Order: sequence, then C-alpha cells, then structure tokens
Amino acid sequence: MAFGIYSLLEAILLCLNAVCVLHDKRFLSKLGPAEAPGFGEEPGMKSQLLNLIKSIRTVVRIPLIGVNIVTIALKLVLG
Repeated sequence: MAFGIYSLLEAILLCLNAVCVLHDKRFLSKLGPAEAPGFGEEPGMKSQLLNLIKSIRTVVRIPLIGVNIVTIALKLVLG
C-alpha cells in the first residue's frame, strides 16, 4: 500500500474520530479543568490541549459524520 494523499487524509480522519469519541467524564475530567490563566500569564500546555480537544469536538462533530459516510462508501466501492 503506497503512502499517498488519500492515506494521509484517512489518517487525519481517524485521528479526528478518536478525539471526538473521548468521553468527558472518563477521560477529560482526569486531565483536570481548563484553568483560566491570570492577567499576563500564558495558559499551560494541559489547558491548551483541553481547549483544543473541546474546540475540535464542537466544530467537527456533525461534518465528521458525513465525511465518515463518504469514506466508508469509497472503501466499499473502490476496495
């Protein structure tokens, strides 16, 4: 199997699926709450990561369903 654009897009799709499947109470609560930094302070790495995960889940969840359907259809048709 050659590494091409489709393989790269499929890997990105799988990573987005993995982020969207994370459960709030089981996984994300163990990382701790996203703390708001004080005035003039940079947010920590953990806080930035939690904000990124929540943003991805908010924006990508609905379009991801359609992209998954198209990907599955392509896999079934093209093999």
